[in-house]
Amino acid sequence: MRALGPGSVSSFLKIILDVVYVALAISVVLIGIGILASLLFDLDPALFSSMIRATGHGGAPSGLEIAGGLFVTALYAGGILGIIGELRRIFATLTAGDPFHPGNVRRLRVIGLVLAALGVLEVLRYPMGLIDANLAARTACGQTAGPNVTTWFAVLVVFVLAEVFREGARLRREAELTI
Repeated sequence: MRALGPGSVSSFLKIILDVVYVALAISVVLIGIGILASLLFDLDPALFSSMIRATGHGGAPSGLEIAGGLFVTALYAGGILGIIGELRRIFATLTAGDPFHPGNVRRLRVIGLVLAALGVLEVLRYPMGLIDANLAARTACGQTAGPNVTTWFAVLVVFVLAEVFREGARLRREAELTI
């Protein structure tokens, strides 16, 4: 089985990325609707009083707390949506048989920047846990106590790959100029 071109592994992966992209876009819209609903709940708690029951940690979270959590979730999902969008464009060039397309360098750099932003968002979660004990109790289940080293390693790998693609695009341009 081929790695590049129509009918290859890259075209199959692009189809998977297309499906995931659409599903994630729908989920981001649903999260936005959830944010609006939670803000409505905060304005008039009687609207949703039958839906939300008191929890074991001193009562149900306020609509503003729910909206804040959903907003952070929307930021993560939006970042992942951006990454998948750029990967779709990269795989489109792979399916076309043009892996060293000059646009792929920029796409990989964007992916690296979004991964770094998601890593910063993760790091900001820890001081927020110190400020809000309820938040710390809700997010502590099964999570590590420090920044994820794998995320930062992935950022470095993506930036190195961007430079590899930049060099490949440069070599392709030179080869095209050769008679």
